[in-house]
Amino acid sequence: MSHTFTNLLVHVVFSTRKREPLICDSFRERLWAYMGGMVKDDFGVARIIGGTDNHIHAMLSMKPDISVSKAMERWKSLSTAWVRKTIPEASNFGWQAGYSAFSVSRSQSERVVAYIARQEEHHRVMTLEEEFARLLDAHGIDARGASM
Repeated sequence: MSHTFTNLLVHVVFSTRKREPLICDSFRERLWAYMGGMVKDDFGVARIIGGTDNHIHAMLSMKPDISVSKAMERWKSLSTAWVRKTIPEASNFGWQAGYSAFSVSRSQSERVVAYIARQEEHHRVMTLEEEFARLLDAHGIDARGASM
C-alpha cells in the first residue's frame, strides 16, 4: 500500500477590496476563527491567521490534493458570503481579486507564525504596500508593477 507524506507550508496574503478597512475589530476574531474552520474542513490546517482592517496573512499547512489557487478561490468566496450573511454592518465586504502565496520551509515556520501574530504592531510603522514590496523582494519576485 502506498502512502503520501507532505509538508506543504504556505504563507498567504490578500487584502480587502480596494484595500478598504472592511475587517472591523468587532468581528475580526470571529472571521479568523471561521476561516480557520474552513481550512480544516476543506484543504488543510491553518497554523495562524492574522491581519489588520484591510488584509489577512495566514500560514497554512496544505493538503496535497488541492491547488493553492483553488483553495484561495474557495476560501475567499465562502468567507465573503459568511461575513455578508452574519455581520449586518459588513454587507459590502469583499476581498481583492488576487492573492500572494509564498512557500515556507519548516525551519522558518515559527518565524512566519510570529510575524503573522505581530501584524497589528507591525503595521503601526509600515504600510501594507511597503510590507508587500518587502515580501516580494524577500521571495525573489520582481515587484515592479506589482500591487497588493
